[in-house]
Amino acid sequence: MDTYRREKQNDHQLLGRRRRFECCGLIREVDIRIPAGKENDREVLLAAIRRQTGWSNEEITSWKIIRRSLDARPRPPVYQIRCAIWHQQLPDPEPVISGRFQRVDDAPPVIIVGAGPAGYFAALECLLVGLRPVVLDRGQDARSRRKDLRAIQQFGEVHPDSNYCFGEGGAGTYSDGKLYTRSVKRGKMDQVLRLLVEHGAPADILVDAHPHIGSNKLPAVVMNIGATIRHYGGEVRFNACVEDFLIEKDRMSGVILREGTILRAEAVILATGHSARDIFALLHRRQIALLFKPYALGVRIEHPQPLIDEIQYGPAGKGEFLPPSSYSLTCQVPGHGVFSFCMCPGGLVVPTATSPGEIVVNGMSMSRRDSPYANAGTVVSVDWKDVSDYHDKGIFAGLALQQAVETRLFGAGDGSQKAPAQRMTDFLEGKVSSSLPGTSYIPGLWAAPLNELLPPWVAIALQQGIRQFSRKMPGYLTREAVVIGTESRTSSPVRIPRDEGTRMHPDLPGLFPAGEGAGYAGGILSAAMDGQNSARAVAVFLFR
Repeated sequence: MDTYRREKQNDHQLLGRRRRFECCGLIREVDIRIPAGKENDREVLLAAIRRQTGWSNEEITSWKIIRRSLDARPRPPVYQIRCAIWHQQLPDPEPVISGRFQRVDDAPPVIIVGAGPAGYFAALECLLVGLRPVVLDRGQDARSRRKDLRAIQQFGEVHPDSNYCFGEGGAGTYSDGKLYTRSVKRGKMDQVLRLLVEHGAPADILVDAHPHIGSNKLPAVVMNIGATIRHYGGEVRFNACVEDFLIEKDRMSGVILREGTILRAEAVILATGHSARDIFALLHRRQIALLFKPYALGVRIEHPQPLIDEIQYGPAGKGEFLPPSSYSLTCQVPGHGVFSFCMCPGGLVVPTATSPGEIVVNGMSMSRRDSPYANAGTVVSVDWKDVSDYHDKGIFAGLALQQAVETRLFGAGDGSQKAPAQRMTDFLEGKVSSSLPGTSYIPGLWAAPLNELLPPWVAIALQQGIRQFSRKMPGYLTREAVVIGTESRTSSPVRIPRDEGTRMHPDLPGLFPAGEGAGYAGGILSAAMDGQNSARAVAVFLFR
């Protein structure tokens, strides 16, 4: 049902395209089913169109694929493909969006704090609406950032300003690169996908129901976006950490960087991501209102990918033509929701701490998703009632729990980035594993009593959830799966309020909270659309 609902929602992105097609002689759209492995064979596709329409080759003069999704339920699996057919010829390609970018050298400046999806797409939108983006990121550019990622992977050294969360492209650069969202009403999803293609992403993301780029290709895409921003007169500054806000006459007037540099602008888009805890502290110190926000906390579970393929595709497994299979699981246990999060087929588990003394893990995949492992966050909902031990921290109660879990799991280890882990069966039985299976996690694992290290209510909810998942997905519960702590950065535990009409903070004109860190997005696409919307709101504010 979740897959059906998501695909129906994603159909919204086709509406505008269909209206344009109708003006160009579109006569029919047809849905065809093609055996896996033949989805790119145009002769096979054309034959299927003929069967579906009853038309001859002469009558089918022009056609193209506008949507493609895998249906793994039949045996063998098939691709469900929607094709558009024209009476005479294909419509002219849509003009590239970047062809409408303006030179903004002398335009009003907009400071954008954060070069992740929300920040970079806010900057691209500025080039469309005639504003000059000044993008600031505390981390390194995508190429230089690799050195800091190597340091945490191989030596356990966490650079607090440049890591898997901070730096060019934000956490999205080194993630799975999934590009689907349920938040299709938030903005122009098709425009985001087209801009990614214009900056080097594969064109398949425009038609695939579950588009994916991969962490090996994303760095080049985000660097191209940065180059576009600079080419049209915007700025992108790295190693530029915001230390304070410049507030004059109760209005946002700019920012002060760590080294003392003052940058002035009448509008600041705050797109710092879910792990910029110092920004939350700065807002609080400046008496700018914040809110507690529910989030989720748990573990990352890793299986052998062939096992997941066998469960999802049948005894024959993936075979030659199918992609590595994925899953999406959710259930209710007493008092909490438990769900899989950011599932990475053929992926890697990576260390994503942003400060020394923490254990945090996440997942990523390369474009080919060819790792022998599959991993997914498996997390428990966290609400106000669940952080009662930290209510003295006020709106930071959720953040305090998050930090406490991360530091406790680090303190139980040997001081490195080795992650505490248990075989799934041992986690359910509450015993330390005598051995651990192979893993994609480069720093390594150590056998730990996760059921004791995690908050008791989290461990119990996870155990109950895993048992329910095993009934929904027979074979999921296995000794060959490993439970790894801790998956704690699913979303921001703090919300930065904003007026939904103006998108500004109600206490501070000129401050525009955006993206995951502000509590208004979750993932690359939704963050990018939120950034675009924020830039348009800034234009209304400055040009009013």
